[in-house]
Amino acid sequence: MGAYVSFDENDQLVSEQEYKAITKGFNLEKNDVLLTVVGSLGRSALFEGEKVAFQRSVAFLKPDKKNISSRFLYHAIRHEAFQQQLLKSSNATAQAGIYLGELAKCLIPNIKAKEQDLIVKILDTLDTQLRQTEAIIAKLQQVKQGLLQDLLTRGIDASGKLRPPWEKAPELYKDSPLGWIPKEWEWNSLASKVEFPTGQVDPRIFPYREWILVAPDHIESKTGRLLNKCDATSQSAISGKYIFQPGDVIYSKIRPYLRKAVLANFQGLCSADAYPLRPLTGIVPEYLLAVILGEHFSRFAESVSMRSGFPKINRAEMSEFSTAWPQAEEQEKIASIIKDSNEKLAMEERLLEKLKKQKIGLMDDLLTGRVRVTNLIGQQRAS
Repeated sequence: MGAYVSFDENDQLVSEQEYKAITKGFNLEKNDVLLTVVGSLGRSALFEGEKVAFQRSVAFLKPDKKNISSRFLYHAIRHEAFQQQLLKSSNATAQAGIYLGELAKCLIPNIKAKEQDLIVKILDTLDTQLRQTEAIIAKLQQVKQGLLQDLLTRGIDASGKLRPPWEKAPELYKDSPLGWIPKEWEWNSLASKVEFPTGQVDPRIFPYREWILVAPDHIESKTGRLLNKCDATSQSAISGKYIFQPGDVIYSKIRPYLRKAVLANFQGLCSADAYPLRPLTGIVPEYLLAVILGEHFSRFAESVSMRSGFPKINRAEMSEFSTAWPQAEEQEKIASIIKDSNEKLAMEERLLEKLKKQKIGLMDDLLTGRVRVTNLIGQQRAS
């Protein structure tokens, strides 16, 4: 165990003078382990050996190198078994915390140095794969946002490619309140392109009580994904709900800054805190979803929602929104490109979840001794 930085209610940063006093005689070295022991209990990192600012809720752990390596300690304290020990030993105040004496009682695996090194190598490899996949996802998300903006302002030409920007081909564009848009596009209101819901049904009666009920919390922010499917009865729904049909875009009208919308592929109910927007003839549902999730509409919705004390947009305010609309054929092409982008992103996200599960499984096996890493290596060589 190393030095401990005490915590106060303001969670202030440690000054350089305090830091020197606290670590005097401690010889904090690169790859010593940092562990949060107050508040967000159990978060850890390896000290990089550079000047940093520590909060007063951080403990410094210096491993006994004769018995345990820094990286093995780092992985061991991230294991669920150790994290559970921290929680059980923490105090019962409003903000979780653990005293050094209790922290010292927490157990970590007693494994020989050679096997520690092998375990670290395996887990480090997985961590590298996780970081690389996370970086790819972040890049794809960034590219997707830029692509969506380009598609909704420049569109796709007859050859199936993104039109060149206005600066390079001004003859292809016309001026609009949104800026330069393709000449073939129509400028019109959202209200002229969709049908708003009318009337509500009682979710307590048959057949509606058996239908899936979509609430704003069931829709993922900014992605257009539905996170959860539960029927009205299981949600104890009692107030009136809107009916939606396949092809409707369900838009959460509360807290527009969250950008929650999803394209329905089944019949169901949605909360009165959302609108099922039904595309009229000539509007491709997938394209409508892209418009609703796009930067232009989202900024508009955020701005008008601030007129009242609670961030919310109503149908009258939504009817004020206008944008550029391509013909249905071009909408289909744009929707296809967006679909491909979403599928690439979803593939990497599935890989990330798979890697996370693999790491959890490996940590459980290797750090509990259920599976010996030496046996795994032996099996690999045999094969």
